[in-house]
Amino acid sequence: MSAHAAPEQPATPDVSEVTWQLPHGPHGPRSARRARELLRTQLAEWKIGGEVAHTAELLLSELVTNSVLHARRPTGREIGLRLARYEGRLRVEVADANPAHPVPRQAATGDEHGRGLVLTQALAGRWGCCPRAHGIGKATWAELSLPK
Repeated sequence: MSAHAAPEQPATPDVSEVTWQLPHGPHGPRSARRARELLRTQLAEWKIGGEVAHTAELLLSELVTNSVLHARRPTGREIGLRLARYEGRLRVEVADANPAHPVPRQAATGDEHGRGLVLTQALAGRWGCCPRAHGIGKATWAELSLPK
């Protein structure tokens, strides 16, 4: 899927979502750990486990790490996290103040970084990037199908 368009989400009663704000700056590496903790707690509350929970945690971790490493941000800006379930899907979303859309790249064999979006493409049912809903920048998201 293109990393530029966000699918529309209809407002229906079966939509559940939560949002969080995490530090971006020097505390960014801790933000990825905290994001995983928040995700695990919420997925347990929604009774989502197994492979979907494991993959969602990996996707969220990659998206938060990508934001921490690459998003330029004005001082004081935070990373926005959004977790939503709707129409048989689970969406993990990370928003930051950088408007530049992320682009997957092929990492060289010896590279220690550069595989996050390729991994996201491989694991997510679909993924993309859209303007940030409430503020400057963008939101990068990935979706997984929920078991029926």
